[in-house]
Amino acid sequence: MQWILLFTVGCSVIVGVVAGVLVHRVVVGKKQDNAVAKAERLLEEAANKAEQSRRDLMAETKEEIFRLRQEVDKETKERRNELQRMERKLEQKEENLDRKIDNVTKREEDLKQKIDDAKRRVDGIAQMERELVTKLEEIAQMSREDAKAMLLSAVESEANHIIGLKLKDLEEKARRDADRKAQEIIAVAIQRCSVDFTSEIAVSVVQIPSDEMKGRIIGREGRNIRTFETLTGVDLIVDDTPEAVTLSCFDPIRREVARLSLERLIQDGRIHPARIEEIIEKTQRDVEIQIIEASEEALLETGIKHMHPELAKLIGQLRFRASYGQSALHHSLEVSHISGLLAAELGVDESVARRAGLLHDIGKAVDHQVEGPHALIGADIAKRYGESPEIINAIASHHEDEEPQSIYALLVSSADAVSASRPGARRESLDAYVKRLEKLEEIAKSFDGVNKAFAIQAGREIRVALSPETTDEGSMQKLAYDIARRIESEMKYPGQIRVTLIRETRVVDYAK
Repeated sequence: MQWILLFTVGCSVIVGVVAGVLVHRVVVGKKQDNAVAKAERLLEEAANKAEQSRRDLMAETKEEIFRLRQEVDKETKERRNELQRMERKLEQKEENLDRKIDNVTKREEDLKQKIDDAKRRVDGIAQMERELVTKLEEIAQMSREDAKAMLLSAVESEANHIIGLKLKDLEEKARRDADRKAQEIIAVAIQRCSVDFTSEIAVSVVQIPSDEMKGRIIGREGRNIRTFETLTGVDLIVDDTPEAVTLSCFDPIRREVARLSLERLIQDGRIHPARIEEIIEKTQRDVEIQIIEASEEALLETGIKHMHPELAKLIGQLRFRASYGQSALHHSLEVSHISGLLAAELGVDESVARRAGLLHDIGKAVDHQVEGPHALIGADIAKRYGESPEIINAIASHHEDEEPQSIYALLVSSADAVSASRPGARRESLDAYVKRLEKLEEIAKSFDGVNKAFAIQAGREIRVALSPETTDEGSMQKLAYDIARRIESEMKYPGQIRVTLIRETRVVDYAK
């Protein structure tokens, strides 16, 4: 029974599997048919839509093509109209140009005719001019060259008159501004600069208590004076001058050492070679200390810092150097102060101006040992010790040995002139003073039309008397200008020189 049951179950399973397969195939077949039908419908719908889109696109394209064609037709029509207008304008311009060419041709012919007429007239005028010149020469009994010279002389005289008046106007206008401002600046600077000295004279004469001291100074067989002169390098002159001996030496330092040593020997009374050598050595050390102290005081007074020790030592040596009776150190201090004050008034660096002013005469400390102008010597020394180019140029140019290249050079030159030319600052030897005045009068008298010339006010003004027959008021200003420029180019002088011209006509008669 079991196998029957198993057989029945197996048959049932097989029947079920076969039935399931058959059912599955039927279901799948129906789904495939439905899918195919749906796909065909979708394809048909897509084809319809594509056809509709194509129709719509064709319609839009036709409309766009029609619109573009209309625009092209319209633009073409406008361009055609524009070209027609331009052609009409060109035709009008061509017609106008033809008319102008005709007019120009006519004018050229007329101008050529006028030029020919003008040439004939010029030739006729030239012939008439030659005939007139010949007649004028016969009437005036003067050649053409003589008449030309006379005319040029008259024109030159008139031109000098006009130039003189113009120079006068320009100088007056410049003075109203430049002189006033310069005077204000210099006046303020000088008022603010306070100095306690006017001049200092280098001492070369030593007073002695009696003429008996001269013998002791000379010593037995002259050994004392020989020792003194050998150790100091100074000539000791013992002459008939009562109660005085003279020291002569080109080196101011050695002269100062000799002066102090001789005074100490006279006070001590023990004058012999060993004592002379001892006193001179001590005096030399004292003078070196004085030089250092003088340089330190000068730097402290001017507020200058960081200067090379050797350069500072040269500043101290200026204490014993004098020019025209004026102490070179005091003069340098004064120039330093004035330069700084002028710089303050003009708004530039005061310290640079003061430094350049203090060093401007540094060459005088060694000018007895080195050849050349003291300005160039001082510039070389300043360059050697590392001073700035502005200060070197200010030193070299303060006596016009070089061209000034900065405002500081001009300030130092001006301050130097102010310090040297103020009353009481310097003394000048009589011979040099007389020669300067004679040269001043000689320059003024060398000009045409000058009768007399007088140097007055210690050479600070030259008064020139003119001949009224050979000069006029217009040419006086130019003559004064020429004289002043000639003095500037040929003379060296402190400060400035005023040129005054006087033209006067005097008529004298007598009642009898």
